[in-house]
Amino acid sequence: MPELEGIYTIWLREAKRYIRARSRILTSVVTPLLWLIIFGYGLGSALKFVTITGGYKAFIFPGIIGQTILFTAIFSGVSVIVDRQYGFLKEIMVAPISRPSIVFGKALGISTAAIIQGVILLLLSFIVGVTMTPVIFVLSFLFMIPLSVGLAGVGLLIASFTDSLEGFNLIMSFVVLPMFLLSGALFPVTGLPSILQGAVYLDPLTYGVDGLRHIILGYGAIPTYIDVIVVVVFALVLILASAFMFTRREQELM
Repeated sequence: MPELEGIYTIWLREAKRYIRARSRILTSVVTPLLWLIIFGYGLGSALKFVTITGGYKAFIFPGIIGQTILFTAIFSGVSVIVDRQYGFLKEIMVAPISRPSIVFGKALGISTAAIIQGVILLLLSFIVGVTMTPVIFVLSFLFMIPLSVGLAGVGLLIASFTDSLEGFNLIMSFVVLPMFLLSGALFPVTGLPSILQGAVYLDPLTYGVDGLRHIILGYGAIPTYIDVIVVVVFALVLILASAFMFTRREQELM
């Protein structure tokens, strides 16, 4: 089928682009490790965090995985702008494949890169004293799939109506930091002031981090089934929204 072949080709291109950028992979691994070491051990030593086994450094471990997926997935949306500037996007447009399929292939490629980053961190869980069993690993991997797809949709949505790298980075900074800081990655979401708590529960990454925390640590503030439902719905809505905006934007440019 042309559609499936097109999706596979676009996914393969995005995956190869990521794998060949070794410096990018190294940076994406080192940065979250620095967060774990500085916050987990540095700030953790000043906090008496006895809620879970392993202390504060174990508590933020799922949050740092969520942060890595967030940054990788959304930032990778810049590939749409690069392809548009270098004319590669026009070549894709004349191929016998629908525009939603182009977006879906892009999202799969971007989410693959984000999942690889998450898997690397899962394998390094011993650094913070978190036990990683095969069951926990598989469940975490499966949960990261819709989470990374949804966040990839956010990056593609931003790139769909942005023409420059500067504009993309500006909008991304207004999206990424609030999503990360309000996700409960660095602090428990319970017991917050009502205004802040409302913003926390509106953040889709909150449910991603909480779901990973349930799976990895057996601790969370939101029922697991709600985490799963919200993350899956978030992925579907963002992919559909990014496909719609991408199609509309490219039609205006033609």
